[in-house]
Amino acid sequence: MKTCENNIEYFLQNKSEIDPYLRHQTKFNHFEFTMLNGLLARKMGMTQIFQDDGTVQPVTVLQAGPMTVVQKKTKDKDGCDHVQVGFEEIPERKLNKPAKGHFKDNSPTRFLREFEVEDIDQVEVGQVFGVDLFTEGESVAVSGNSKGKGFTGVMKRHGFHGQPASHGHRGHRGTGSIGQCATPSRVFKGKKMHGRHGNSKVTQLGLKIVKILAEEKIVLVKGSVPGPNGGLVKILKSNR
Repeated sequence: MKTCENNIEYFLQNKSEIDPYLRHQTKFNHFEFTMLNGLLARKMGMTQIFQDDGTVQPVTVLQAGPMTVVQKKTKDKDGCDHVQVGFEEIPERKLNKPAKGHFKDNSPTRFLREFEVEDIDQVEVGQVFGVDLFTEGESVAVSGNSKGKGFTGVMKRHGFHGQPASHGHRGHRGTGSIGQCATPSRVFKGKKMHGRHGNSKVTQLGLKIVKILAEEKIVLVKGSVPGPNGGLVKILKSNR
């Protein structure tokens, strides 16, 4: 029977060629105090692991952290206790002058995001957070941009049944009526019509962390998460 580690190792070997974000990741230190409410990660794809009783569990593989604290925001100055963190280091030559001044002594990163923190006084600029923020079995919410599907019609975008496809009917996959005539002489806001489909923020609630591989900085989450493979997602602590 396959084990979890063997299955994940096989998955990583096959994904490393198509996922450039797995290479050249810096190591992170472990901190016992202060926790953020989330972590940035890259969605690598889906695989399956085998439980102790032999049942198959579908999981999503997330490359989580490390994140470096770039800026502290306090209630007195900024109106909230947040920390700005950087994710995925990039060469300094890719920055403009304002970005270079913002990073100062920290290594420049591709992404900057903000997270809530329990005690802002215990967080220092330059501190690094990783997968040790979470524990196995913990409930989380994963937020990310869904896959973009381009311009689609009402049947694909909203699940409309469509009009009859037989002879004598001219609507087929069309929208149909979108309102009345002289009263009210307008189309109501929020009317379900054709348009851009996907590429919007989606938060999947009630997910469970099945396993954490600290050395590989991998978090295995039960079920699926929004976005394409290689997409940026945010793992948030959840009570659900």
